[in-house]
Amino acid sequence: MTLPLVSRVTRAVRKPPRVLARRAAQELRKAGERWMARVRTPGATPSSLLRATKCRSVDALWNRIAARPCVTWVPDPRDAADTRAALDQLIPRESSRIIEAARRAIDHRVDLLGSGLVELGPTIDWHRDYRTGHRWDLAYSPDIEYTNPDRPSDVKFPWELSRMQWLIPTAQAYALTADERYAAFARDTIADWILQNPPLRGVNWSCTMEIAVRILSWTWFFHVFHASPSWSCDGFRERFLTSLFTHAIFAERFLEFSDINGNHCTADAAGMACAGLFFGEGEAASRWRDAGWRLLSDELPRQVTPDGVDFEASTAYHRLVLELFLLPALYRERLGYPVDDAYRNRVTAMARYVRAYARDDGTIPLLGDADDARALPLGDQPRNDHRYLLALVGTAWRVSDLIDAFSGSRAEAFWWFGPERGRAIPDRPRRPLRNSCEAFPDGGVFILANDRDHVVIDCGPVGLAGRGGHGHNDCLSFECVLDGTHLVTDCGSYVYTASFADRQRFRGTASHNTPILDGLEINRFTGPRDLWTLHDDAKPDVRRWEPGGGVSRFEGSHAGYAGRIDSWRPVRRIELDHAAHRLTIDDRFESSRKEVAPHHVEIPLHLAPGTSAEPDGNARWLLRGGDRIFRLEWTGDGNWRVERRAARCSPSYGVAVPIVRLTWICHSMLDNVWLRVAIEPDAGSRAEPARGADR
Repeated sequence: MTLPLVSRVTRAVRKPPRVLARRAAQELRKAGERWMARVRTPGATPSSLLRATKCRSVDALWNRIAARPCVTWVPDPRDAADTRAALDQLIPRESSRIIEAARRAIDHRVDLLGSGLVELGPTIDWHRDYRTGHRWDLAYSPDIEYTNPDRPSDVKFPWELSRMQWLIPTAQAYALTADERYAAFARDTIADWILQNPPLRGVNWSCTMEIAVRILSWTWFFHVFHASPSWSCDGFRERFLTSLFTHAIFAERFLEFSDINGNHCTADAAGMACAGLFFGEGEAASRWRDAGWRLLSDELPRQVTPDGVDFEASTAYHRLVLELFLLPALYRERLGYPVDDAYRNRVTAMARYVRAYARDDGTIPLLGDADDARALPLGDQPRNDHRYLLALVGTAWRVSDLIDAFSGSRAEAFWWFGPERGRAIPDRPRRPLRNSCEAFPDGGVFILANDRDHVVIDCGPVGLAGRGGHGHNDCLSFECVLDGTHLVTDCGSYVYTASFADRQRFRGTASHNTPILDGLEINRFTGPRDLWTLHDDAKPDVRRWEPGGGVSRFEGSHAGYAGRIDSWRPVRRIELDHAAHRLTIDDRFESSRKEVAPHHVEIPLHLAPGTSAEPDGNARWLLRGGDRIFRLEWTGDGNWRVERRAARCSPSYGVAVPIVRLTWICHSMLDNVWLRVAIEPDAGSRAEPARGADR
């Protein structure tokens, strides 16, 4: 199905002239590619590959690339026994976990994007969403409409399948065992993908980011398997290098530029830069290496605030973008190319933001969208554990405060830097911090924290520099851990195109812990089918930040409702009493105009998965999380009532779990309306302090 003309026109009129000109040039290029595809196969051929790389044969090119360093440490299969012993010494039983994951891959059993364990069958259908059965035709890729709003399907499944990150355990198992079964399986899988996905045909060539991420996987696979006998037979070397070169060609031709570039453009640039570094010699490789790096260097200060927060307003995408900026930089350094201090410092600031928002149990606040994307996932940690980034950045650039703050699995560091540097990372919890409040005012995130409490407050701009992107309607929302127990959560993002209704619901105001006036969205949606755009209405205002002392305070406001409700603005103050582990949330409303009519107010509180709530009097609830009990008491003016409702939280893409939602509701004039909610541990259920707690 071709993209509807009306949809194209609607999107186009929102873009500035320079973007429209660039898009028009790209469309002309696509039209030329479409016409040329009728008379020849798009992309590289074996002969054009050799001319471009200035090599006399594929084997010579293969050996030349193999002699170049990889972006990561790559163990020699001849030392497999030593590698396995070193890994198990660092992380007991990790080699067994990897081998079991490799066996699942060989059996064509995958768990992607919340699918659960899926049987792909003896022959993989690379164009199919296995959860719904929908299959995309092998049509000209730029013409494919892959969102399918009128029928259930999720293009992210075939995309994730085709990224081939689920094959990574087979490469690691090969490094640990030197068993040719793993090399042969990886070879056959890649060869099958190349056969079933001719260039510019099918959904797996329809998004440049997917092409770019595949480059990152395939170049790493090359360095792990290049000496394997299984990878030297039946013309596979020629097919592999030719397809990889074609990927780089199309990453360059179809860069995802816009008026505001986001993570797609970053991924495109990272893939292009790494392809250039991989191939090394020749005009094309040099151009990709330099152009990709220039684009990354230009985009880093545009996309990441000076205090280290990715401007897409999402913790999950912050992790992805950090990896996309980090990986090419480390690749350049391994090959002797410069990386300037400004670039290193900005990426290091991103890691320090991770240090602040990542919790000690390996979980994160669910700010903004999440599709669990990674650039090159080599570790064993749960998908929401971002702490490994402290080890990667700290080890790569010798940043002592990141290394000192690290806790969690050292598996990523082992595969990136090898056993010696992996062992140098301390295997211990971080030191307890009595007060570790941190502010990221450029990114709009404020964190009240100590050794037992962790409160993350969002008072930042809507994502993608006011376009929406992967940001949510979450201004003044918060998550909290009190006295070591996760009590309050955001609801996550669940899915994208698989359900337009759920997509809008999970990014809407009502799925966050922030005041709602008259049922309105903080930032207006631009349309029911516009899944990544929002109007820039909120204009957050941070009024108070007092992190010191026994009680730390934040106060902020936003103008999201002001243009539609008589200039009324919510004003929220959040206080953390560090000694009592007591959290207080004060809400009121202000306006420069005289009140003329009553308004409907809702103030929701989404309890973390596994937390229950029971009334205990007129203005008191008991919250039970794990084996702990917390008292929630409230007072206010405005004829408030409290409702307990069922809700859903999405801890990762495609997964939704039931939670409890408490909602304070009133219908009143706003000039005297206020609400105060306080949560603290019940004295009779206080647990022993966690051993080695680090906040």
